[in-house]
Amino acid sequence: MSSTTPGPRSVDRALEILDIVADAGAPVGAKVLARRLGCSLSTVYHLLGPLTARGHLVRAEGGGYAPGPRVAALHRGFQRHVGARPGVGEVLGRLRRESGAEAYFTAYRDGRITVVDSTVPVTDPAHPFVPGPEVRAHATAHGKALLAGVERGVRRRYLAEHGMARFTDRTITSAERFEAELARVRGQGFAVSVGEADPAYTCVAMVVPGQSEVALHALSVSLPTEQFRRRHGQVRAAVAESVRAFSGGAGIAGA
Repeated sequence: MSSTTPGPRSVDRALEILDIVADAGAPVGAKVLARRLGCSLSTVYHLLGPLTARGHLVRAEGGGYAPGPRVAALHRGFQRHVGARPGVGEVLGRLRRESGAEAYFTAYRDGRITVVDSTVPVTDPAHPFVPGPEVRAHATAHGKALLAGVERGVRRRYLAEHGMARFTDRTITSAERFEAELARVRGQGFAVSVGEADPAYTCVAMVVPGQSEVALHALSVSLPTEQFRRRHGQVRAAVAESVRAFSGGAGIAGA
Protein backbone atom coordinates (compact mmCIF):
# COMPACT_ATOMS: atom_id res chain seq x y z
CA MET A 1 0.00 0.00 0.00
CA SER A 2 1.42 3.41 -0.95
CA SER A 3 1.90 6.13 1.64
CA THR A 4 -0.87 8.22 0.11
CA THR A 5 -3.47 5.46 -0.12
CA PRO A 6 -6.33 5.89 2.37
CA GLY A 7 -6.04 3.28 5.09
CA PRO A 8 -4.57 2.61 8.54
CA ARG A 9 -1.11 3.95 7.61
CA SER A 10 -2.51 7.27 6.43
CA VAL A 11 -4.77 7.52 9.46
CA ASP A 12 -1.84 6.87 11.79
CA ARG A 13 0.26 9.53 10.09
CA ALA A 14 -2.57 12.07 10.20
CA LEU A 15 -2.97 11.49 13.93
CA GLU A 16 0.79 11.80 14.39
CA ILE A 17 0.66 15.16 12.62
CA LEU A 18 -2.02 16.31 15.06
CA ASP A 19 0.10 15.18 18.01
CA ILE A 20 3.21 16.94 16.72
CA VAL A 21 1.38 20.20 16.07
CA ALA A 22 -0.44 20.06 19.41
CA ASP A 23 2.80 19.52 21.35
CA ALA A 24 4.73 22.23 19.53
CA GLY A 25 5.11 25.72 20.96
CA ALA A 26 4.79 27.35 17.54
CA PRO A 27 3.38 26.54 14.09
CA VAL A 28 5.08 23.55 12.46
CA GLY A 29 6.12 23.59 8.81
CA ALA A 30 5.33 20.82 6.33
CA LYS A 31 9.02 20.03 5.83
CA VAL A 32 9.49 19.55 9.57
CA LEU A 33 6.46 17.26 9.65
CA ALA A 34 7.86 15.22 6.76
CA ARG A 35 11.16 14.76 8.62
CA ARG A 36 9.39 13.80 11.85
CA LEU A 37 7.15 11.28 10.08
CA GLY A 38 9.91 9.96 7.84
CA CYS A 39 7.84 10.37 4.69
CA SER A 40 7.75 12.53 1.58
CA LEU A 41 6.61 16.15 1.50
CA SER A 42 3.86 15.23 -0.96
CA THR A 43 2.49 12.69 1.53
CA VAL A 44 2.39 15.33 4.27
CA TYR A 45 0.50 17.76 2.04
CA HIS A 46 -1.88 14.96 1.08
CA LEU A 47 -2.68 14.52 4.79
CA LEU A 48 -2.73 18.22 5.67
CA GLY A 49 -5.48 18.88 3.12
CA PRO A 50 -8.36 17.16 4.93
CA LEU A 51 -7.03 18.13 8.37
CA THR A 52 -7.20 21.81 7.48
CA ALA A 53 -10.46 21.47 5.55
CA ARG A 54 -12.13 19.96 8.62
CA GLY A 55 -10.71 22.60 10.96
CA HIS A 56 -8.41 20.33 12.95
CA LEU A 57 -5.45 22.40 11.74
CA VAL A 58 -5.04 25.92 10.37
CA ARG A 59 -2.32 27.44 8.22
CA ALA A 60 -0.61 30.13 10.29
CA GLU A 61 -0.01 33.55 8.78
CA GLY A 62 3.73 33.29 9.26
CA GLY A 63 3.85 29.80 7.79
CA GLY A 64 3.42 26.37 9.26
CA TYR A 65 0.42 24.68 10.80
CA ALA A 66 -1.26 25.19 14.18
CA PRO A 67 -4.23 23.57 15.99
CA GLY A 68 -7.56 24.57 14.45
CA PRO A 69 -10.94 25.52 15.91
CA ARG A 70 -12.31 21.99 15.64
CA VAL A 71 -9.95 20.95 18.45
CA ALA A 72 -11.92 23.02 20.94
CA ALA A 73 -15.16 21.32 19.90
CA LEU A 74 -13.56 17.90 20.32
CA HIS A 75 -12.40 18.85 23.80
CA ARG A 76 -15.90 20.00 24.77
CA GLY A 77 -17.29 16.72 23.47
CA PHE A 78 -14.76 14.79 25.55
CA GLN A 79 -15.67 16.80 28.64
CA ARG A 80 -19.32 15.89 28.16
CA HIS A 81 -18.36 12.24 27.71
CA VAL A 82 -16.52 12.07 31.03
CA GLY A 83 -19.27 13.98 32.88
CA ALA A 84 -17.86 17.49 33.21
CA ARG A 85 -20.06 20.58 32.95
CA PRO A 86 -18.91 24.11 32.11
CA GLY A 87 -18.88 24.98 35.84
CA VAL A 88 -15.80 22.82 36.37
CA GLY A 89 -13.53 25.70 35.41
CA GLU A 90 -15.10 27.99 37.99
CA VAL A 91 -14.73 25.40 40.75
CA LEU A 92 -11.10 24.81 39.83
CA GLY A 93 -10.42 28.54 39.88
CA ARG A 94 -11.92 28.83 43.34
CA LEU A 95 -9.91 25.83 44.54
CA ARG A 96 -6.73 27.42 43.24
CA ARG A 97 -7.45 30.67 45.09
CA GLU A 98 -8.27 28.91 48.35
CA SER A 99 -5.39 26.43 48.25
CA GLY A 100 -2.71 28.54 46.62
CA ALA A 101 -1.95 25.56 44.36
CA GLU A 102 -2.73 24.53 40.81
CA ALA A 103 -6.02 22.62 40.67
CA TYR A 104 -7.16 19.70 38.48
CA PHE A 105 -10.30 17.83 37.47
CA THR A 106 -9.51 14.22 36.58
CA ALA A 107 -11.81 11.48 35.34
CA TYR A 108 -11.76 7.69 35.17
CA ARG A 109 -13.92 6.25 32.39
CA ASP A 110 -13.70 3.27 30.05
CA GLY A 111 -10.53 2.05 31.72
CA ARG A 112 -8.70 5.35 31.22
CA ILE A 113 -7.64 8.14 33.53
CA THR A 114 -7.47 11.62 32.03
CA VAL A 115 -6.66 15.03 33.45
CA VAL A 116 -9.60 16.82 31.85
CA ASP A 117 -9.02 20.38 33.02
CA SER A 118 -6.66 22.36 35.22
CA THR A 119 -5.67 25.86 36.25
CA VAL A 120 -2.14 25.45 34.90
CA PRO A 121 -1.59 28.28 32.38
CA VAL A 122 -1.43 27.11 28.77
CA THR A 123 1.73 29.20 28.50
CA ASP A 124 3.46 26.86 30.97
CA PRO A 125 3.99 23.59 29.06
CA ALA A 126 6.90 22.72 31.35
CA HIS A 127 4.63 22.23 34.37
CA PRO A 128 4.82 18.55 35.45
CA PHE A 129 1.02 18.07 35.51
CA VAL A 130 -1.04 19.20 32.53
CA PRO A 131 -4.34 18.07 30.95
CA GLY A 132 -4.23 14.93 28.87
CA PRO A 133 -3.93 11.15 29.27
CA GLU A 134 -2.54 10.26 32.69
CA VAL A 135 0.42 7.92 32.26
CA ARG A 136 1.54 8.17 35.91
CA ALA A 137 -1.68 7.27 37.71
CA HIS A 138 0.03 5.00 40.25
CA ALA A 139 2.35 7.86 41.20
CA THR A 140 -0.15 10.74 41.39
CA ALA A 141 -2.69 11.59 44.06
CA HIS A 142 -5.59 11.83 41.60
CA GLY A 143 -4.61 8.47 40.09
CA LYS A 144 -4.54 6.83 43.52
CA ALA A 145 -7.87 8.37 44.51
CA LEU A 146 -9.57 7.15 41.33
CA LEU A 147 -8.02 3.67 41.34
CA ALA A 148 -8.99 3.26 44.98
CA GLY A 149 -12.61 3.62 43.89
CA VAL A 150 -12.73 0.74 41.40
CA GLU A 151 -12.87 -2.99 42.00
CA ARG A 152 -9.58 -4.77 42.53
CA GLY A 153 -9.94 -6.78 39.31
CA VAL A 154 -10.52 -3.61 37.31
CA ARG A 155 -7.53 -2.00 38.99
CA ARG A 156 -5.29 -4.98 38.24
CA ARG A 157 -6.23 -4.83 34.57
CA TYR A 158 -5.51 -1.11 34.51
CA LEU A 159 -2.06 -1.54 36.09
CA ALA A 160 -1.24 -4.51 33.86
CA GLU A 161 -2.04 -2.41 30.81
CA HIS A 162 -0.30 0.80 31.90
CA GLY A 163 2.47 -0.59 34.09
CA MET A 164 4.01 0.86 37.24
CA ALA A 165 7.06 2.70 36.00
CA ARG A 166 9.45 4.31 38.46
CA PHE A 167 9.59 8.11 38.08
CA THR A 168 11.42 8.98 41.31
CA ASP A 169 12.96 7.07 44.20
CA ARG A 170 9.61 7.46 46.03
CA THR A 171 7.42 5.91 43.31
CA ILE A 172 5.52 2.81 44.40
CA THR A 173 6.21 0.07 41.87
CA SER A 174 5.06 -2.96 43.85
CA ALA A 175 1.44 -4.09 43.38
CA GLU A 176 1.25 -5.23 47.01
CA ARG A 177 2.52 -1.91 48.34
CA PHE A 178 0.16 -0.08 46.03
CA GLU A 179 -2.83 -2.04 47.35
CA ALA A 180 -1.80 -1.13 50.90
CA GLU A 181 -1.51 2.51 49.84
CA LEU A 182 -5.01 2.47 48.33
CA ALA A 183 -6.44 0.91 51.49
CA ARG A 184 -4.97 3.87 53.35
CA VAL A 185 -6.53 6.25 50.81
CA ARG A 186 -9.96 4.71 51.33
CA GLY A 187 -9.55 4.85 55.09
CA GLN A 188 -8.54 8.50 55.32
CA GLY A 189 -10.69 9.77 52.45
CA PHE A 190 -7.92 11.44 50.44
CA ALA A 191 -4.76 10.57 48.54
CA VAL A 192 -1.33 12.17 48.78
CA SER A 193 1.66 11.80 46.49
CA VAL A 194 4.87 13.29 47.88
CA GLY A 195 7.50 13.39 45.16
CA GLU A 196 6.29 10.15 43.56
CA ALA A 197 5.57 11.50 40.07
CA ASP A 198 7.85 14.54 40.20
CA PRO A 199 10.56 14.85 42.87
CA ALA A 200 9.76 18.48 43.68
CA TYR A 201 5.95 18.30 43.87
CA THR A 202 3.28 17.02 46.23
CA CYS A 203 -0.30 16.30 45.12
CA VAL A 204 -3.48 15.92 47.17
CA ALA A 205 -6.68 14.46 45.73
CA MET A 206 -10.20 13.44 46.72
CA VAL A 207 -12.85 11.58 44.75
CA VAL A 208 -16.25 13.20 44.31
CA PRO A 209 -18.69 10.91 46.21
CA GLY A 210 -21.90 9.41 44.91
CA GLN A 211 -20.56 8.05 41.62
CA SER A 212 -20.45 4.66 39.93
CA GLU A 213 -17.33 2.72 39.02
CA VAL A 214 -18.10 3.35 35.35
CA ALA A 215 -17.23 7.05 35.66
CA LEU A 216 -15.35 8.53 38.59
CA HIS A 217 -14.16 12.10 39.09
CA ALA A 218 -11.52 13.57 41.37
CA LEU A 219 -10.38 17.02 42.39
CA SER A 220 -6.72 17.55 43.18
CA VAL A 221 -4.01 20.14 43.63
CA SER A 222 -0.26 20.15 43.15
CA LEU A 223 2.36 22.40 44.68
CA PRO A 224 6.05 22.36 45.59
CA THR A 225 6.60 19.94 48.48
CA GLU A 226 8.23 22.58 50.69
CA GLN A 227 5.06 24.69 50.43
CA PHE A 228 2.82 21.71 51.18
CA ARG A 229 4.72 20.96 54.37
CA ARG A 230 4.12 24.49 55.62
CA ARG A 231 0.36 24.57 54.96
CA HIS A 232 -0.84 21.02 54.37
CA GLY A 233 -3.91 21.58 56.55
CA GLN A 234 -5.08 24.54 54.47
CA VAL A 235 -4.51 22.64 51.24
CA ARG A 236 -6.45 19.54 52.31
CA ALA A 237 -9.29 21.68 53.67
CA ALA A 238 -9.57 23.56 50.38
CA VAL A 239 -9.77 20.31 48.39
CA ALA A 240 -12.39 18.90 50.76
CA GLU A 241 -14.53 22.03 50.48
CA SER A 242 -14.40 21.92 46.67
CA VAL A 243 -15.38 18.24 46.70
CA ARG A 244 -18.39 19.10 48.86
CA ALA A 245 -19.40 21.72 46.30
CA PHE A 246 -19.04 19.20 43.48
CA SER A 247 -21.02 16.53 45.27
CA GLY A 248 -23.76 19.11 45.74
CA GLY A 249 -24.10 19.30 41.96
CA ALA A 250 -21.80 22.16 40.93
CA GLY A 251 -19.88 21.27 37.82
CA ILE A 252 -20.63 17.55 37.63
CA ALA A 253 -23.00 15.72 35.39
CA GLY A 254 -24.58 12.46 36.47
CA ALA A 255 -22.38 9.47 35.80
